[in-house]
Amino acid sequence: MPVSRRLLATALVATAAFGLAACGPDNSPEQSAKGTTAPSVAPAASTGSTAPTTKGAAPAVSAGSTAAPTSDEPEGFCTHEPLPAGQKWIYPVKGTSTTTLAYRDTKDACGVNDVAFEPVGADRTAAFAPTAKGHLSSVMAPPKDVDLAGVVKHINECLTSPHSEKGSYPCSAGDYKVAVDASGKVTELWERAHS
Repeated sequence: MPVSRRLLATALVATAAFGLAACGPDNSPEQSAKGTTAPSVAPAASTGSTAPTTKGAAPAVSAGSTAAPTSDEPEGFCTHEPLPAGQKWIYPVKGTSTTTLAYRDTKDACGVNDVAFEPVGADRTAAFAPTAKGHLSSVMAPPKDVDLAGVVKHINECLTSPHSEKGSYPCSAGDYKVAVDASGKVTELWERAHS
């Protein structure tokens, strides 16, 4: 009987060792790039090798450094992609009409699936260009182009009932990207879809 127990114990230890070895990191470049949406390669400071980096990732530690990333580093997606000149993310507020957009500027905040935008500062206004148009977004349907009256109606309905989920274009979290012309007038608005 003692031989059976010893054999069983040896088998369990071997199984555990193989299981732990299988869980080790795969340091291949293919494995390192998995799960990133936009890998980029940047030279390491001291070794001359390259290492993939992603938005929201903890800063790399050079080979001779003793510093370790702190546990209070932000996680997730914390900054948005740069926008073309004349575009910015805003948060509409009450007072928006077919002649004027009432809004607050936004700042980036860390989000789980994508960067989040938080309204900041005082309410501001910008006039709409006469040809301004909008684009409603949904995770359930393709984007929908609407005229200025349509996008203003959608914004105001969502300000009144922020959690409205009627139709294929429910209210977003209030994030809109806007294009502004050289005179400061809003020419286009894109609603950001949220799931």
